Amino acid sequence: MNDLHSILGKILESCMSSVESVDAADKDRLIDLVFESRRVFVYGSGRSGLVGQLFAVRLVQLGFDVHFVGEMTTPILSKDDLLILLSNTGKTSSVVQTADIAQRLGTKVVSLTARRDSELASKSDIVLAFDIKTDDESKRVTPLGSAFESSAHLFFECVVCEIMERGGITEEDMRGRHAIWV
Repeated sequence: MNDLHSILGKILESCMSSVESVDAADKDRLIDLVFESRRVFVYGSGRSGLVGQLFAVRLVQLGFDVHFVGEMTTPILSKDDLLILLSNTGKTSSVVQTADIAQRLGTKVVSLTARRDSELASKSDIVLAFDIKTDDESKRVTPLGSAFESSAHLFFECVVCEIMERGGITEEDMRGRHAIWV
């Protein structure tokens, strides 16, 4: 399996299966919360955090007030906000601690994880659980959690499209909020 086309096919198959495993009602509730919340906060560590940052940028371009947890300008959470957390294992300490803080403040917490029975999931109002394939072939083409990260990114891209449709937001609207360098 050294051919790029074959590897890509296996990766896409794994991601398609994972994204489709997310409960549609939970996905719809996430979108509702994005629209209903005063601000949206996103956090993840490592590569999951990078995927979270990609989604945060898109939410800004969609016109929402969005912050990535840990940045120096990030304000404090409130009960009127939404916190979206990403952790493949659901036990990343900084992510779980962020969920603890949000719980104490009464902030709505949505987590994306591959472990529905994780500590993070137990601290979340909504759990978007990805059913990640763990057979040897899948692990070979998606090592070290990349199936989760790639699936989360593709899931968020789908969510962006649904937010655009629901909010009547066009690509031109988004372009007007896109970072430009003069």
